[in-house]
Amino acid sequence: MARYTDASCRLCRREGDKLFLKGQRCYSSKCSIARRSFAPGQHGQGRKKVSEYGVQLREKQKTKRFYGVLEKQFRLTYERAERLKGKSGDNLLMLLELRMDNVIYRMGFGNSRSEARQLVTHGHFTVNGKKVDIPSITLKAGDVIAVKESSRKSAKFTNLTPARPVPAWLSFNDEALTGSVVQIPSREDVDLDVKETLIVELYSK
Repeated sequence: MARYTDASCRLCRREGDKLFLKGQRCYSSKCSIARRSFAPGQHGQGRKKVSEYGVQLREKQKTKRFYGVLEKQFRLTYERAERLKGKSGDNLLMLLELRMDNVIYRMGFGNSRSEARQLVTHGHFTVNGKKVDIPSITLKAGDVIAVKESSRKSAKFTNLTPARPVPAWLSFNDEALTGSVVQIPSREDVDLDVKETLIVELYSK
């Protein structure tokens, strides 16, 4: 499975925004954006005139990196969003939010989406009673997620202390280590500061 293995903080600096790729570090004074808010590289502090295409590309890159999705997977998700009823941009964010790894992150099992993805890959969760180890599967309303019985004694789950509030479209029981998708998330449920219309314009060319 292909994945990004370079320094995560470079991605935040390149986008000029916190993507929360390093968990608790992103909330501390060690955050790279707080220390060096300019883009990485020799010319990171230089002024650059950005074209219309460049603005659209940056929105797409920021969204893709926020969810930890690689280029081909992001493009396929967008094509799927286009086939659904409603606005393509809203559908895109909805599909990204409903990814298994993102739901695990939103419930507080992982400090970052990359950690949540690793937990899913290692087979620590079940969906509707069946083991799931594919981070990219799309969940639906009514799906019940639970920590697998054999994983419950792990220190990761016995000392679980969610640091973020669980969004309203999800439910979570920290004692039973279970949660569910209450409803399909709307655009208002997504806290990502991105203009999804620019992504639609980029792919529409």
